[in-house]
Amino acid sequence: MFIPQPDRSVVAVFPPGDGPGFWAGAPSAVHRDGSIYLAYRLRRPLGEGRGYAVAVARSADGERFETLLTITKDRMDAESLERPTLVATPDGGWRLYLSCATHGTKHWRVEVIEAADPAAFDPATSRVVLPGDPKTGVKDPVIVHHDGLWHLWASSHPLEDPDEADQMVTDYATSHDGLEWTWQGTALDRRPGSWDSRGVRVSAVRFDGDGAVTAYYDGRASAEENYEERTGVATGPGPSTLTADGSVPAARSPYAGGGLRYVDIVPVPGGHRLYYEFTRADGAHELRTELRPN
Repeated sequence: MFIPQPDRSVVAVFPPGDGPGFWAGAPSAVHRDGSIYLAYRLRRPLGEGRGYAVAVARSADGERFETLLTITKDRMDAESLERPTLVATPDGGWRLYLSCATHGTKHWRVEVIEAADPAAFDPATSRVVLPGDPKTGVKDPVIVHHDGLWHLWASSHPLEDPDEADQMVTDYATSHDGLEWTWQGTALDRRPGSWDSRGVRVSAVRFDGDGAVTAYYDGRASAEENYEERTGVATGPGPSTLTADGSVPAARSPYAGGGLRYVDIVPVPGGHRLYYEFTRADGAHELRTELRPN
């Protein structure tokens, strides 16, 4: 497990503006055929568009990206877009899972687009795979295909009281095809009195050789810390049960609200690349990357 070290990082994607509310981040990375493919969310402040687009890009070195396509929230009939999930399927295809805010509500759903190439995702072909329900919003899935089974960890939000809808736990689901999911319960919950007592959101999962798992997750202690989650580490004997490690965050930004969140990690020749969303000194969020040799 590599703990983010921002002083070793470079900026992969700059935010679309300066100051609080302008974000580039929520990355999801895949290494295939010598390139790194990256999906990420672009956001403006509340009242100026929120999560207005998701981009898919490609890089030969993991740092300098060429945009392949951009999907706007209007194409998804969404009030806002959150973290995308980019998946390379075992049969050589691609999937892009999109977290979509339902207009005029606190509700979130997840839709999927399938394509033969990362530059070919067409919003007109999307379909809902995680609808949530009147009491629960679902978004930000982490999806891993392992030992012939699809595994999913998603952020679940209570909707009965709008003032409490920022709270979150991470629920776990399984699937035989990555499209029809069966919920298996809560994998990671909040810890009362701790730095992650208000919400926990798994951002990346890696299976160990014995079937155990290690995960990065985002956490916060209050509603005021929404959008400025810090990174923690959780482990478990299997994918359905994760326990947070440590009484303090493993990584945070030294600036503004301290946000360092949505960590993803991808194996590359000679090591691993980390991608994460980082709060900079002016309050904007930028997408950073680090190369960590084995």
